Amino acid sequence: MVKKIMTFLNKEFHGVNEAALLIGGFTFISQILGLLRDKAFAHFIGPGPILDVYYASFRIPDFLYISIASLASITALMPFMVDKLNKGHDEAKRFLNNVFSVFMIFMVIVSIIIVIIMPYLAHVIAPGFSEEQIHLLVRTSRIMLLSPIFIGLSNLIGTITQLYKNFLVFSLSPIFYNIGILFGVLVLYRYIGIYGLAIGVVFGAIMHLSVQIPTVSKYKFFPKFIKNINWNEIKKVVKLSLPRTLALSSNNLAFMALIAMASQIKSGSISLFTFAYNLQSVPVGVIGISYSVAAFPTLVKSFSLKDVDGFVRHIGQAARQIIFWSLPTMALLIVLRAQIVRVILGSGTFTWTDTRITAASAALFIICLVTQGLVLLFVRGYYASGNTKKPLFINVLSSVMVIVMAFVFNYIFKNYPNILAYIENILRVKGVSGTNMFALPLSFAFGSIMNFILIWISFKKDFLKEKSINISSTFFDSLMSSLVMGFVSYIFLSLFDNIFNINTLLGIFLQGLLSGLIGIISGILVLYLLKNKEFFDVLNTLRRKLHLNKIIAPEQSDL
Repeated sequence: MVKKIMTFLNKEFHGVNEAALLIGGFTFISQILGLLRDKAFAHFIGPGPILDVYYASFRIPDFLYISIASLASITALMPFMVDKLNKGHDEAKRFLNNVFSVFMIFMVIVSIIIVIIMPYLAHVIAPGFSEEQIHLLVRTSRIMLLSPIFIGLSNLIGTITQLYKNFLVFSLSPIFYNIGILFGVLVLYRYIGIYGLAIGVVFGAIMHLSVQIPTVSKYKFFPKFIKNINWNEIKKVVKLSLPRTLALSSNNLAFMALIAMASQIKSGSISLFTFAYNLQSVPVGVIGISYSVAAFPTLVKSFSLKDVDGFVRHIGQAARQIIFWSLPTMALLIVLRAQIVRVILGSGTFTWTDTRITAASAALFIICLVTQGLVLLFVRGYYASGNTKKPLFINVLSSVMVIVMAFVFNYIFKNYPNILAYIENILRVKGVSGTNMFALPLSFAFGSIMNFILIWISFKKDFLKEKSINISSTFFDSLMSSLVMGFVSYIFLSLFDNIFNINTLLGIFLQGLLSGLIGIISGILVLYLLKNKEFFDVLNTLRRKLHLNKIIAPEQSDL
């Protein structure tokens, strides 16, 4: 049995669709565990001061991971490791030990500095918190500072699992990470409160690392500390990975700014904002990340062979698939938002008002689902070509736009209440308190759309001068299917409202499930009648046995 499992983990697969479906499956499992984690938070703790502190406590550890640990990412290390391994196992191991030593030195030093200045940082992260919340934030963040060290180390040795094509092992890491967090909320929280949640995060990070240790040990690559550091090699790694790290850091700073604004709205706003963000992250991970990651090795190969036609063709194929899946998902999530949120989060201390605010916020997030997926794809297209500066510049500009628009929307909602009332009517949350927090997901969506527009213009100029990506037919077919799907689902929601008792969890679950299934069937029928190419491609892929192919698994920062 163990031999069969190991054989499966070492297989390779072929084709973007097959790769994306397999990666998407593992990403989906991780996302499901993430939703179970959020449900536990909503049920046992609920939106309020404690959960706000917990989510705010993530900001500095996350930023530490992204700004320092991601410098030693798989994307940056893989080319070096391949080159070193060609020269011999000892040369590759020496290089890994070199990177590991510098990583540990910097992470420990920076973590100690942050521990000392955390009381000052806490007021920047959450200016709207009370002194008691600030005190909790400082202590909780200090505990969580251990997590980026373990996850960063896991990402570092993940290069080895990818080098030997054991990408499924790496894909399991986020699953174990969420299991650790679940342990914190289900077990530790009842005994030591919010500190139990922080310890759960650290425990999850340790599991994130531990699942990869057997594979790395098998190939005798587990890193160790060395004194004689080759700083020239470190400079080369940093030079390659710095643009991507800066881009991720700018995104993180933008999100940190939104959290800071949420802390000033009302108690529970950070929690509701994060719940909504996590919900929209599920389709982004399953669709956008899966297809962009699956296409990446092929894009690298095409560009290295100077096969421009192949490069454009593969970009177009992945873009059409992202559009094909994203538009129907948008339609369903917007129509069924209340049912989805209520089923996933609505129990215990999570009230109906919390449900409505979270559902409306998720709908605002989800309007940029297509653009988020396409941005991920085009950014990887640039990475495949070796150009990391342009996506960095565009990403930083878009992150600044998110922050600016958050202030703009907040000002508009405060000074022009009629505009907010109009949005409340559209989202059916009229009379619910706390709707001014809609400025945050709206600004995020606006920034994402601007990001897509800028990177699309740039991508066309750089790669599509005499070529084009034909996505119009896919967009039209998917849009028609989505509109029918959304309309049918909405009609049956009203019909089932009179059949099921929507005051019960089972009733609202059945109402949403059956309405969604009937809507999906109607959407599939539209695609069939339109003879949509992507629809039949997916059918053919599902009919075939999934074959494994060398692929770079998503980074932890992606998941």
